[in-house]
Amino acid sequence: MSNSNKLATPRLTKAVINCGIGKTRDNPKIIQAAEENLALITGQKPKVCPAKQAISGFKIRKGDQVGLMITLRGKRMADFVYKLANIVLPRMRDFRGLSEKNFDQNGNFTLGIAEQIVFPEITPERAEVIHGMSITLVSTAKDEKEGRILLESLGFPFKKES
Repeated sequence: MSNSNKLATPRLTKAVINCGIGKTRDNPKIIQAAEENLALITGQKPKVCPAKQAISGFKIRKGDQVGLMITLRGKRMADFVYKLANIVLPRMRDFRGLSEKNFDQNGNFTLGIAEQIVFPEITPERAEVIHGMSITLVSTAKDEKEGRILLESLGFPFKKES
C-alpha cells in the first residue's frame, strides 16, 4: 500500500459500541448497571436505543428500550482503541487473534465481546450482570486489505491464516 499523498492513508474515523439489553429490559436496575458499565469503559454516556417497531415473538413493543449505543471520535476513540488492542484483547480468555472474516467490504471491522469484565475498569465483584457488546471500528480504508493493514499498524493481533 503506497500512497502518494499521506492524507490518502487510511485512518479510523469512529468507534461504535453497541450493547443489546433485550432480555433484561423489564428490570431498570440491570439497564442502569449496563449504562454505568459502558460509561466507565468509554468515558461517555451511552444513548438508549428504542425499538423502531413491535415484534410480538420477542414481546417487544414499539418504543421499548432494547439497546445502548456509544459513538466515539477523536481522542476518546484513540484512547479506547489503544486500550482495546493492548489491554483488553490480551485479557480475553482463549484469545488466539482476531479473524479477518470480521471485515466488511469497505474495510470496517466489527468485534464481538462476550463479557464486559475483560475491561480493566469493571471488576468482576462489582458486575451485577454479565453482558456483551459489539464494537465496530469505522475507517477510511477502501477494502479489507487496507483495513487489516491499518489495524495491524495500531497493534491489533490477527490469526495466522494457513
